[in-house]
Amino acid sequence: MNERSPFRTVLLVAAAATLPLTAGCSALGGGKSARDTGFVARDAESLYAAAKERLERGDIQTAAALFDEVERQHPYSPWARRAQLMGAFAYYLRKDFNKSIEAAQRFISIHPGNKDAPYAYYLIALNYYEQISDVDRDQRITEQALAALQDVQRRFPNSQYASDASLKIDLVHDHLAGKEMQIGRFYQRTGQWLASEIRFQNVVEKYQTTSHTPEALYRLTESSLALGLPSEAKKYAAVLGSNYPGNVWYQRAFRLMQEYAPTATAS
Repeated sequence: MNERSPFRTVLLVAAAATLPLTAGCSALGGGKSARDTGFVARDAESLYAAAKERLERGDIQTAAALFDEVERQHPYSPWARRAQLMGAFAYYLRKDFNKSIEAAQRFISIHPGNKDAPYAYYLIALNYYEQISDVDRDQRITEQALAALQDVQRRFPNSQYASDASLKIDLVHDHLAGKEMQIGRFYQRTGQWLASEIRFQNVVEKYQTTSHTPEALYRLTESSLALGLPSEAKKYAAVLGSNYPGNVWYQRAFRLMQEYAPTATAS
């Protein structure tokens, strides 16, 4: 999905607000890389400061490694909790979605009641959402994104994350409806009318608020006529006309009924 910049802005603001850096100067000197310094034993505050500085400079790979080091070297310190979630965020920015999800899930399992838990759930949802592919591909990730977004909405209904999740759920529904339409059209082209009806009915029943509903009702009209069920075709055309009277799909359905089932239209 093409919302990467807004995602990143929301997450940066949230990260800054919930995980403030109060540590001092960076413990990384000069131009050293994570490979040179990542596994040197240091105090938690210095490690966290170094990681945060790297993140702000855009060196996401080093930042992620250093956040991991905070947790590894100082697992019971308050800095480890912060680093855990910031590490998940850094992996998200790197598009290392599996690692980001794992880190966020680990944070939730260890700190389920923490004030930053909503952010962790939201980050998991966005990791799935970022991986949604076009409708030509398998939609398993899309289903996972939907479930994760709905989880945010259900758990934290009054949070800023729930509001954003609601918008994205609408987009995911539209995407899933598009997949159903694609499969339904394929079944129509190959003469599998009953199979096509099931797909279009899914759109009308499960995704009725999406942009695909008018076409789905038209396709149901088509399929019903092909199956020799003019009364069913009339029903779908009537629903289409009632809800989308000026829509191009209704105009096509009306012409279709006039041509192939004029008696049903007149009755």
